[in-house]
Amino acid sequence: MKDGISGLSLVASLVPAVVTATTKGSHADLQGYNAATLIITTGAIAGDGLFVVAIQESDTTTDGDFADVAAGDLLGSLPTALEASTVYKQGYKGTKRYIRAVITKTSGTSIAAGAVFALGHPHDAPAA
Repeated sequence: MKDGISGLSLVASLVPAVVTATTKGSHADLQGYNAATLIITTGAIAGDGLFVVAIQESDTTTDGDFADVAAGDLLGSLPTALEASTVYKQGYKGTKRYIRAVITKTSGTSIAAGAVFALGHPHDAPAA
């Protein structure tokens, strides 16, 4: 069996919670890593809600500097609407230092969701 933990660091962007409005997650600092994967988990959706998630990137931690990642810098795709009780993943291959997850509410009442970035291929291993 191979070691799957020494080269991996986890950063919570959106801690699991009931989301009732568009919510911007905390940023993950990619300095020292060569790979990043967003993992989203969902629970119940109330009020026939339509929620989508995206990865945003920036060279700074300033909120206004973050922008949606171009499709060419993403690996895999996310659905146009999150489903209840599901897990999704999407990779990032861009060059910005900071990334974050954003859940956008289009309609409905709420969704239970969380988002974690798995940072891999560290410059120095084992990762913290």
